[in-house]
Amino acid sequence: MVPETPADNPVAELVRRAKAGDFYAMEALATQHEQQVYSLALRMLRHPQDAEDVVQQTFLSVLENLTGFREESSFTTWVMRITTHAALKVIRKRRGLDTISLEAATEATSDGEPIPHPEFIADWREAPHEIVARGETRRLLDAALNQLDEKHRLVFVLRDVQGLSVKETAQALGLSEANVKVRLLRARLALRERLTRAFGDPAKRLEPHRH
Repeated sequence: MVPETPADNPVAELVRRAKAGDFYAMEALATQHEQQVYSLALRMLRHPQDAEDVVQQTFLSVLENLTGFREESSFTTWVMRITTHAALKVIRKRRGLDTISLEAATEATSDGEPIPHPEFIADWREAPHEIVARGETRRLLDAALNQLDEKHRLVFVLRDVQGLSVKETAQALGLSEANVKVRLLRARLALRERLTRAFGDPAKRLEPHRH
């Protein structure tokens, strides 16, 4: 396979130019990624003003650390990691948790919680790709995410939206890997039921199992 060169990758070329001090290349990178950064910050924080602050902090960090970006991952992945850390700092500041892990602050409330049982199970009226093509899934997913409590929403966003591993999610949130897995399962079940209520066909609804 022929290695990809900056000329083959417009983002890589912009990164190269930005590292060389090209202000307009840095501005172009920020413009291309601004909405993605804001969407992630808003999903994590649920407050537009906080999300806007994270956008500013993210690109300040990008500017300050760009020369140290080794390009071992994509530029977008690197920027999303910076966004994640910036948003987590806001969350810890809100709670006064600078020296206390998120696990220590919330673990007691999660012990012994039953795994939620879906109450609405049904085939979807349309194929998932048809729903995504209309752009409706993103709106409904964001609405459903806003209904989750913070500890479950953060795990879902980092693991399933950002694609962090269980280990990376645990490290980012100060949780055990086992706790991440449990919270992720609860979040997935809750989100699946809410989306199924929107897309499911009531005529094909199945009765949930009772335990």
